[in-house]
Amino acid sequence: MAKRKINKQQQRRIQAKHRQRSQRARDADVIDSDSLGPEQVGQVIESFGRQVNVESEDGTLTRCHLRANLENPVAGDRVIWQAGDEVGVIVAIEERRSLLSRPDFNGQPKSIAANIDQMLIVVAAQPPAYANLIDRYLVAAEAHGLKAVIVQNKSDIPLDEATEAMLKNYDATGYSLLRASSKSGDGLDELKASLSGAISIFVGQSGVGKSSLVNALLPEANTAVGELSHAADKGRHTTTTARLFHFPDGGDLIDSPGIREFGVQNLDRAAVERGFREFQPYIDQCRFRDCRHESEPDCGLRAAYERGEISETRLQSYRQIIAEIEG
Repeated sequence: MAKRKINKQQQRRIQAKHRQRSQRARDADVIDSDSLGPEQVGQVIESFGRQVNVESEDGTLTRCHLRANLENPVAGDRVIWQAGDEVGVIVAIEERRSLLSRPDFNGQPKSIAANIDQMLIVVAAQPPAYANLIDRYLVAAEAHGLKAVIVQNKSDIPLDEATEAMLKNYDATGYSLLRASSKSGDGLDELKASLSGAISIFVGQSGVGKSSLVNALLPEANTAVGELSHAADKGRHTTTTARLFHFPDGGDLIDSPGIREFGVQNLDRAAVERGFREFQPYIDQCRFRDCRHESEPDCGLRAAYERGEISETRLQSYRQIIAEIEG
């Protein structure tokens, strides 16, 4: 009797089940070991799916597996773990005060980093800075209660007129704007001072020089630096997983993978509106409490735009994000 053929989707499901069984078996081998030490607190430095590098309180790094049914921890997580002969086991993840995520290939949220205090949005002359991507970061920062700082890297390369005007508009809105160059060293002292005493994360498109900034701020980090792909004006992904670095004088920095899209699908309209901080004085001036700021009469937001008090770029970004989450 001929074997029944299976399609590619069925093949993927079978392979996924095999991987899950293999992982459970590996987890069991570690968890059942009699050589596990006492539970202790650690911090996740880097995550590789079901394995992570955990730093103990004395600064030692240990590769750890996860207990079965435990979600994947990410850089910045505080965890409870036990040391083994060669590898350790994470038994619990402590409560997070913040968690950043981005959409995966299936549009589902994928966690990037945890317990962040501030987000540094890195832009540069190349690849071009897009207002809508920056606005998505700012919305996420406001939603998570994070301080947002915009960093122009490669400040030795002049920006075009439109990009310069865009950055000055963010500065006028009240967001901190720093200019630095990992090549010349200009602005690095001010940037380092802004990172002191907090857990910060660098976000931005690939190719804007996040890893180069990390190298300039922390030469011992020695992170890989990729070349810009001039053919498509998009950076090649150098950092493939978020990684946490310590500053000798205090403060931590997480270098994240380059992100060309940043999803805010888990937020509602009110949360998105709060992410546009210059909108707040005018939203209360709308006649209707559920005003969508489109064609409703006596809309305070549209009136402010018509008076030139809100930029067209920011209003368009807001509408595009709302259309996405309510589409």
